[in-house]
Amino acid sequence: MATKVTRNNAQTGSRRTMTWSWWIKKTKNGATQYLFNQYRSSDQYNSGILFQNDDKFRLWDYGGSSNDVNIITNRLFRDTNAWYHIVLAIDTTQATDSNRIKLYVNGVQETSFATETYPSQNHGLRMNEADASAQQQIGFQGYGSTYQSYFLGLMSHVNFVDSAQLTPSSFGSTDSTTGEWKINTSPSVTYGQNGFFIFKDGNSVTDDSTNSANFTVGAGSLTKTEDCPSNVFATMNPIAPNDANGNFTHGNTSNNTGASAWRTMFSTMGDSQGKYYCEMKYVSGSNQMFGIFSLDEKNKQKNVGYVGDNNLGNRAVGLAKGGDYYINGNTSTYTGGSNTSWTTGDIIMIAMDRTNKKVYFGKNGTWMGSGDPTSGSTGTGAISFQTEDHESWGFATSCYASTSATNFGNGYFQTTAISSAGTNASNLGLFEYDVPAGYTALCTKGLNE
Repeated sequence: MATKVTRNNAQTGSRRTMTWSWWIKKTKNGATQYLFNQYRSSDQYNSGILFQNDDKFRLWDYGGSSNDVNIITNRLFRDTNAWYHIVLAIDTTQATDSNRIKLYVNGVQETSFATETYPSQNHGLRMNEADASAQQQIGFQGYGSTYQSYFLGLMSHVNFVDSAQLTPSSFGSTDSTTGEWKINTSPSVTYGQNGFFIFKDGNSVTDDSTNSANFTVGAGSLTKTEDCPSNVFATMNPIAPNDANGNFTHGNTSNNTGASAWRTMFSTMGDSQGKYYCEMKYVSGSNQMFGIFSLDEKNKQKNVGYVGDNNLGNRAVGLAKGGDYYINGNTSTYTGGSNTSWTTGDIIMIAMDRTNKKVYFGKNGTWMGSGDPTSGSTGTGAISFQTEDHESWGFATSCYASTSATNFGNGYFQTTAISSAGTNASNLGLFEYDVPAGYTALCTKGLNE
């Protein structure tokens, strides 16, 4: 269920000068999604900050009959794997109209806009008012029951600064080694009368500024994930080139299809070396396959029915619930006893040793075929796969009239938390079962291990 957080200002702050800073990760494209909305029901005045259904970013401020502010980017925000840092710095007292609204993305000021309606000088936006009918809504726009729009994704470190137009350097900085924009987890700013800092600790709506501007959670519950701006975890890729994708849910970690055909989801990340671990759960339905694949081969615009079919040739390995595995559409029996078959509710463990070109499968804490993922080139109980040294490999799941869920290390299967975390040698991610020594989660820090 989608979730929102809300509050009402006790007093009106500056309506001319303010700064917003969000770290957000989208999980769905092609849908209207609000980061913030303040709607005054008494006269229908409205301020909104959102992604449009064409994936452009928009700020608008409506004065009852027309938009006093309407800023829409040319840029499309369609990356569902990375975190965006968005800073919206407002000061309508500025003499130059383009200086009154400044938008920054990952530390860089946005200069290309499809629509540029700037506020008149000294215009007061409606987003910092105190009014019983003007609720502040984060991750949501709604009035009455006729129109509601939720943000579908993750939020972290949401800052609102009352009475100051700040730059991104207050909230982030460029990594001197990687050149990437990175988060400042404890910004040193003066928040002003109505300022706040929420989601510092994942799911906490308790204000970490000095204002105690706490929010109320509604319409669902907030879930804290391990995925954060400083460590991005893999998900399944909703824009992977494939005409047989399933239905993406739960932050692109769950796949379901009612169709009588195979539908496959592929991870957003992969690596050409190293050792990686993930868990996949057979939630419901008839048939499923879990496995690994070559991102390089998939990115050649190849359509795939199930992981391990002949469309990826020998650049994929898929394990079926009956215990057989598939490479290039050919089936083989996974030797090693009854533990190789699985059914509804089972959790399948996958340990991919890209360095030694081995993959190990397990079920509910026990490795199939008496496998030993730490056996290196020996590959005890492993399935060998063919690959070129340069090829990146990741994880995949296929469903046939069924539903699956993947835990890349966030600690959840859909909305169900793992029962008790196993050990993790790399201290990255939360998994149901013990992660073999030397393996890590498929995440940005894991790629750098």
